[in-house]
Amino acid sequence: MQSLLDSGPSQSSEPAIMELLNALNAFPNELVVILDDYHVIELPAIHQSITYLLEHLPPHIHLYIASRTDLSIPTARLLAKGEFHQIKMQDLRFHLDEGLVFFRETTDLGLTPDQVEMLFRQTEGWISGLQLAALSLKQSDNISATLQQFSGHQHDISDYLLQEVFHHQPEQIRAFLLETSILNRMNASLCQAVTGQANAQAQLERLEQMNLFIVPLDDHRTWYRYHHLLSDFLQQLLFRTDTDQWMQVHVRAAEWLESQGFDEEAVEHYLEGKYYPDAVRLIEKNLHTLVQTKSVVLIRWVSVLPENSFAEKPMVELFYISVLLGVGEWTEAFHRVKQATIRFQALEGKVSDAEWKQAMGNIYFFHAITSYLHKDLERTSDYFGLVEQYMPEGSFFQTVGRNRYQGFDSFDDLLTHINDLHAADAFLPKWISVWQNKQEYPFLGFLCASYSKLLYEWNRLEEAERYAAMVLGRQDMQPFARIMIQISMNASRIQQAKGNPIRARALLNELKMQIASPDYELFMYRIEAEQACLSLEQGLLQEALDWLQSCGLAHTDEVSLNRVTEYLAFARVLIACERMDEALYLLEQLNRMLGREDRLRDRIQVIILQSLTLQRSGQMEAALIQVEAALQKAEPGGYIRSFIDEGPVMAELLAAYGKRLQDNHLGDKLLVTSGYVQQLLQAMQVKSQDSLPAEQPRKELLTDQETKVLVLIAAGLANKEIASDLNITGETVKFHIRNVYRKLEANNRIHALQRAKELKIFVE
Repeated sequence: MQSLLDSGPSQSSEPAIMELLNALNAFPNELVVILDDYHVIELPAIHQSITYLLEHLPPHIHLYIASRTDLSIPTARLLAKGEFHQIKMQDLRFHLDEGLVFFRETTDLGLTPDQVEMLFRQTEGWISGLQLAALSLKQSDNISATLQQFSGHQHDISDYLLQEVFHHQPEQIRAFLLETSILNRMNASLCQAVTGQANAQAQLERLEQMNLFIVPLDDHRTWYRYHHLLSDFLQQLLFRTDTDQWMQVHVRAAEWLESQGFDEEAVEHYLEGKYYPDAVRLIEKNLHTLVQTKSVVLIRWVSVLPENSFAEKPMVELFYISVLLGVGEWTEAFHRVKQATIRFQALEGKVSDAEWKQAMGNIYFFHAITSYLHKDLERTSDYFGLVEQYMPEGSFFQTVGRNRYQGFDSFDDLLTHINDLHAADAFLPKWISVWQNKQEYPFLGFLCASYSKLLYEWNRLEEAERYAAMVLGRQDMQPFARIMIQISMNASRIQQAKGNPIRARALLNELKMQIASPDYELFMYRIEAEQACLSLEQGLLQEALDWLQSCGLAHTDEVSLNRVTEYLAFARVLIACERMDEALYLLEQLNRMLGREDRLRDRIQVIILQSLTLQRSGQMEAALIQVEAALQKAEPGGYIRSFIDEGPVMAELLAAYGKRLQDNHLGDKLLVTSGYVQQLLQAMQVKSQDSLPAEQPRKELLTDQETKVLVLIAAGLANKEIASDLNITGETVKFHIRNVYRKLEANNRIHALQRAKELKIFVE
């Protein structure tokens, strides 16, 4: 967790929340986490993250949130479960007996019980109001008369009392309070710079002695802050009475903070003081750091800047666009790209030729990205051509964040976002050929990974392997985790499909050792999900079960695009464990989300899994309906491996569906061509629903582990003895036996052995 904090956030907030939850789950003791001043948070994404955190918080972790307004997060469900407790203003009020103790022990006012009771009626026991009242009464010559003046609601009382306290201070103190109220934290030197008063340290100490709502921030009493109640009152008073002074004190604060190296705080004050050129100057100076570590802050800053304040600062605009794209603010990013193009074109001749070409090359790169997000690969290609013309060495933005976990594959795996595989087949090899000989050009890796996946889907395994090797053999790709995870996982699938299971496993293990990223653990979630799927394919159920127990996922989770790959793996293991209802529930949530997001490739995978789950649940008719839906969506793109990787169960479904097509005597309009179904069956070497030709060996039907189980069954061993002999659990033995029965179309041990002899799987 510390490495994640030190290196700054990823573009997606969910990985950080998941990392936090994992850390909290691993924490052995009770822990209280306190979030103060929650009312200042405005970004909806943060509220969503906190909601997710609350819903998944371990029982030994307790979250306290202090806010001056109602929380902008849903709490009804937590309240109903008894997991949420509110402490409101009325709960924090003193009772009368507590008020008597407060005035007796903390003031020397000598109020009578009746006077304290009157004050309680006026303040309704509000603690801060009582404290302010005590400060005001100390200045009063007539306590009884002053008490009579307290009236109104709490906010009215606070304003009145603060005005009373403020009015009774000397002029120098009043000026000091007003001018320093704009500071989130302050020390003597900063206060002197803002106010011009040389005795700033003495003033701070005097305010502390007066107990005037000032809070020391360190043991040495060097840094202080005001209580929010006082700070808000003073800032409103200053802004309302003298806006010029308001801006001047902000600028003086900014200049001091900048001189001390506190650039981010300085930017905040320059913005408040409307000194926009200085704010832009500091933003530009720190852009490389800001875009990696303070993207949300950068968005807020640039969004309040007048556009003309950075019209001649292309890098500020470009970084802002990159951040908007990274956090999913695509509509705003598209608008900024169009506006920036006009401004950048107008800069020709006003800046150096090299700087102008760099600006234009970068903006054309972002045009390419926006075209890609609109699923228009033809226009994407046109803009890449302009990038080549203006900036053949490549855009810096092509590699920003490439070693960080971004949450999902939209920018890494083109096939995840692009629905037209044939358009991708025209686009990807074109630009691979343009860029493949360029050194230190890692953006090429994403295209190679995507094209390798496309070729794999079309079952062109040798070609797919060649494009994967093109990346695996390049040193300039190795440091980029987001490239290597894409290419290595597909390379593993290729090896498994080619009958090299040991190499398939080795590639994933090597990948885990190769990742060197601040987000290492987040990348591991995805790799381990892939390993769980590979374990299932290789018949190693226990490994998949171990992952199921440790992955932290649940079928009732609110699914998101960030973790589709992991949830698909989770569903596969649920199916393998015969937890069909849970798998179907999860798959339905994924299907709905992917439909809304128009993510065809992932959706086909989900529908295929739904069909398999229904078939294994004995719901053959429903399974055929789902497999038809998957085929209908997959046929235009020519999907192959998505079906044949599912093995004999899918072969049975396809054969049954193919027979239904052949038996269609009613002339109904066919949603899927019989030729496509036959193509898939031929790729799986299956010709009918009944069986393969007798002369074809069926050894490949069972995995090595399943064959071992079958041999031990033939030897007469019971399940427990098989488990002991193979050093696996009893549940794993049952899993393998179920698979053997299903693949051999057998109902019991004797029938399975007879079928094994018929199919020449082994000979006694």
